[in-house]
Amino acid sequence: MMMYTDSSRGLNFAKDPAVVRFHNQYYMYYTLNPGKAMPQNVWGIGIARSTDLENWEKIADIDPAGELETLGICAPGAFVHEGKVHLFYQTYGRFEKDAICHAWSEDGIHFTRNTTNPILRAEGGWNNGRAIDADVCVFRGELFLYFATRDPEGKIQMQGVSKCPLDGEFRRDSWKQCCEDAILRPELPWEQDCIEAAAALCRYEKVYLFYAGAYNNCPQQVGVAVSEDGIHFRRLYDEPVLKNGVPGSWNASESGHPYVFEDEDGRVYLFYQGNNDNGKSWYLSKVEIQFEKEMPFVKTERV
Repeated sequence: MMMYTDSSRGLNFAKDPAVVRFHNQYYMYYTLNPGKAMPQNVWGIGIARSTDLENWEKIADIDPAGELETLGICAPGAFVHEGKVHLFYQTYGRFEKDAICHAWSEDGIHFTRNTTNPILRAEGGWNNGRAIDADVCVFRGELFLYFATRDPEGKIQMQGVSKCPLDGEFRRDSWKQCCEDAILRPELPWEQDCIEAAAALCRYEKVYLFYAGAYNNCPQQVGVAVSEDGIHFRRLYDEPVLKNGVPGSWNASESGHPYVFEDEDGRVYLFYQGNNDNGKSWYLSKVEIQFEKEMPFVKTERV
């Protein structure tokens, strides 16, 4: 079983994975915390590389740059377009002012910031303006970006969506919010007060959205919804498609913040974070997702 963490800053800590295939290798981007060995650092993004999706080697960090990112960056989403890795990530520590930024790279390691950052904030009276946890997918010839935001009181986390022409620039003035209310908000008991970290997969001319329900370690678990237009979603199951582990297991505190990766051979993997110490450490792992009559399930949990 894949198990990855980053101990470069004195803690075992890797959260919020995003994976792409690029130049015949796999690149994983993830949240890296300030740590205790290097207290001068702020939140950043780590980069690991693999040839088999199982064994990962850390190769670099993406450090915050400029005044906008002074308090840190985290929670990347990634996709490859026209020979470049495009990273959509959030500012950190600004609460309702946190927003989505964009950067691109020709080698998967060194990134150039979009000059119009931040490119996206939530709009409308139904939210508090926050936009975090970006993930993107190409659907019907446009780039759809799913983000998490909160209600005006800042208590309930929920999902929104915007879209942009697939022009490779993804500038701030190109984005159009597609919803006038949350596309998913917590409703089921296990989702508690939070739906976040939506992970999109386009298949069968639909968008499947794997999402994290409940705040970290409550426990956070993974559900799935589907949409025919990329905007209006319905849940496929009332229970999590991926649950937290049993007491004593590595992910007993949560299985959260999913990311869906479809490889060139069509196989689909769900990457996610977990721990068993209520967030003192964080590890990344994956399971394979398969479909039966257009319904997704976790292969390892199939009876």
